[in-house]
Amino acid sequence: MRVGVYIDGYNLYYGARRMAGKSTPGWRWLDVRALTNRVISTNSTWNEWSLERVVYCTARISGASNSVGQREQDVYLRALTRSGSVDHIEYGNYVARVATAPLAVKSAKGKPVLTTSAWPVMVQDSSGSTVPDATFMVSVARREEKGSDVNVASHLLIDTLTGAIDAAVVISNDSDLAMPIGVARTRVPVGLVNPTSGYLAGKLSGTPTEGVGNHWWYGLQLDDLTSCQLPDPVAGTVRKPQPW
Repeated sequence: MRVGVYIDGYNLYYGARRMAGKSTPGWRWLDVRALTNRVISTNSTWNEWSLERVVYCTARISGASNSVGQREQDVYLRALTRSGSVDHIEYGNYVARVATAPLAVKSAKGKPVLTTSAWPVMVQDSSGSTVPDATFMVSVARREEKGSDVNVASHLLIDTLTGAIDAAVVISNDSDLAMPIGVARTRVPVGLVNPTSGYLAGKLSGTPTEGVGNHWWYGLQLDDLTSCQLPDPVAGTVRKPQPW
C-alpha cells in the first residue's frame, strides 16, 4: 500500500505551538516523516504500507517583518529536505497588508462583539453633539500565509486521481479541505490528523466506512511531537536553531 502524505505546514506549526507552548523547546525540529510513520502505525489498520510521498506545503516568511523567523524557517526547510523527511515542498505566498475592520472584543464564546461609542469614550460630531453607538474603525497590519490549503488539496487530488497512491494521510484541521478529502475518500482510504489541541473541524468528520472505507482520524499529542525530532545536526551541517 503506497501512502501519500499531505501536510499544511502552518496549520501544523501553529497547532503544535499552541499545544506545546510558544517558548517551550523540544518540538519545532520536527521530523514529519517519522511523525507520520508513528501515527499510521498506532492508528490505522492498513496492511503492508509504505510512505510513497511526503508533501509539505508552506510559505516563506518575509524577512522584512520577521528576520529571525525567516532565518529559522530557512534552516528548518533545509533540514527537512537534506534529511529526507519530505519528498517535496510546495510553496504558497506570505502576504503582508493593512486590513481595516471595526474594533471588537471577544464574547464568552469567542465571537466578536463590536465596540461602540459610549461614556466614558464618546464620539461627537462637528457640532459637538454626541454620537452614541458609533462604530470605531481601526487599521492593523496583517501577515497571512496564502495557498497552503489549495496546494494540499491539489497534490492530494492529483495523486489520488492518477493512481499514484493507494492511501492518503492529511495533516490539517482546515475545513476548506472538506471537499477534496471527501473526493479522495471515494477512491482511497484516508487518515486525517488534527494537529491542533481543539476539536476536529466538523466538515472534516465522517465515518470509517464511507466511500472505499478504512478511514481513520487522530488528534496529535505533545508526545508525538517530542518523540519525532530530527537529528542535530542534519547531514553534518544543518544545526537546529538555538531556541528550538
